[in-house]
Amino acid sequence: MAGRGGGRARGRGPGRAAHSPLPAMPSSSSSEMDVEAGVLFEFVLVLKGDPRGIQRLSDSFAEYVAGDDRPGTMHLREASCGYYRWIVDVIYDARGKMYLHIGWEKFVRHHSLEAGFILLFSYFGDRDMSAKIFDETRCRRDYHGDSTDEEDDY
Repeated sequence: MAGRGGGRARGRGPGRAAHSPLPAMPSSSSSEMDVEAGVLFEFVLVLKGDPRGIQRLSDSFAEYVAGDDRPGTMHLREASCGYYRWIVDVIYDARGKMYLHIGWEKFVRHHSLEAGFILLFSYFGDRDMSAKIFDETRCRRDYHGDSTDEEDDY
């Protein structure tokens, strides 16, 4: 990992000034906040074709979880539901691409997922994942009710 100022900052192109017209942000980065909240890795999956078929996961995620031992299953849950988990088999092809397989179809059917839906996966470690589900209108689907008061957001 490069030290402070030792490498090019994320999001800045070559030759751009380091000064920002925006107000200063808190000192901890968003990735540090995610780790503090328990999220180790996040990625988006856009469902294409028949969502009940096997689904390829992000290559970056596959590399992240591979480590010394590739997981054979993932414990998947809908983000606002902490009590019900689907055990989903994970398979890999010869190139190391990672796919959700057996158990995925049950998750798809239970949540009535369709082509065009977007899933935001959060990985918490130890094969534990959640998915926030957004429908074709890009609105979040809430199947079990969040524990937060969404009325405050309006």
